[in-house]
Amino acid sequence: MSYQLEFSDLAAYAGLFASGAAVTLGLTAAATALGFAVGVGGAAACNTRAPGLAWLRGAVGVYVEAIRNTPFLIQLFFLFFGLPALGVHIDEYAAAVLAMTLNLGAYSVEIVRAGMSAVPRGHLEAAAALAMSPAQTFRHVVLPQAFAKVFPALVSQIVITMLGSAVVSQISVADLTYAASYIQSRNFRAFETYFVITLAYLGLALLLRFALNAAGQRLFARRTWR
Repeated sequence: MSYQLEFSDLAAYAGLFASGAAVTLGLTAAATALGFAVGVGGAAACNTRAPGLAWLRGAVGVYVEAIRNTPFLIQLFFLFFGLPALGVHIDEYAAAVLAMTLNLGAYSVEIVRAGMSAVPRGHLEAAAALAMSPAQTFRHVVLPQAFAKVFPALVSQIVITMLGSAVVSQISVADLTYAASYIQSRNFRAFETYFVITLAYLGLALLLRFALNAAGQRLFARRTWR
């Protein structure tokens, strides 16, 4: 039995494909902004040596290990299906953004922390000699250098997060994968539909990586550290 490829049927669903892609990129953008903030805050907490903040370092460590050693799909289900049992109700889009943020944030903590550890000690001593406060040193000396050193790793993690977002369709978020499931259930062209979706994710990943790398080159072009 031969299978006849027929991609023309998908043209009628172009708007649905575009809408799904927009949702996927929107979720990724929100999770990137929030996840980076979580990563920076968590890395700063891990690097602090204040005796009274030992509990905070421990809490961040537990969070990172819990997220990195459990499946993203289970984290998503816990937020969307589990929290309502405790009286906490969030819609599917909020659950998707929160799950992606927590996931990206956990990996970003370790990435940013590695960048902070790579900042030369002499730069910290120079900041102290200029009477800069710890907050000023972190903002103007440590963070810019750490960000520049680990930017490629952060870009890769953001792309991974975007690709992993395909599972949010399991809680009825209308992303690209949701669009594919909807389309193939109506035209019964599973091969063609998922082939197009595969190419769409590939294109989005390459486009996102290119855009972020270009932004990084512009951001760090005039900054040099020795």
